[in-house]
Amino acid sequence: MTEVYLKVQDVLKNYKTAVYEKDVEKFISIYTPEMHIYDCWGNWEIKGISSWKEIVVGWFNGLSEDGVLLKVDFNDLVVEENLNLAFVHCAVTFAAHQEESGEKLRQMTNRFTYGLKKVNDSWFIAHEHSSLPINMETGKGIFNLK
Repeated sequence: MTEVYLKVQDVLKNYKTAVYEKDVEKFISIYTPEMHIYDCWGNWEIKGISSWKEIVVGWFNGLSEDGVLLKVDFNDLVVEENLNLAFVHCAVTFAAHQEESGEKLRQMTNRFTYGLKKVNDSWFIAHEHSSLPINMETGKGIFNLK
């Protein structure tokens, strides 16, 4: 953990930038080594930075292979923090754009909750939970309800 994130918003800004740049090291720098994630993509949970890094490498490599830049926007952001802990919930929109032309290809919006803790005066994500509402008739996730 060499980066310093003095504000919770610095962590979110780094998240956006790292995804757009497909920079794995920059992206994982915002997580604690023992982080715990509940993701909505095929895994019940992800524990520890090395497991998360493997998934992020695959994600970013897939984007590169497809020639896609991913723009991230945090909407309806709510941040509650005290001296050493912060709680964030928001809607996160991921918009895929063709790298060469800039054409927007698709987008989806997920619900996210982050639990952050302060370590050596810097904020890091210790827990992340993403989810989608489920269509009760089809059992499928609803990606753009918001």
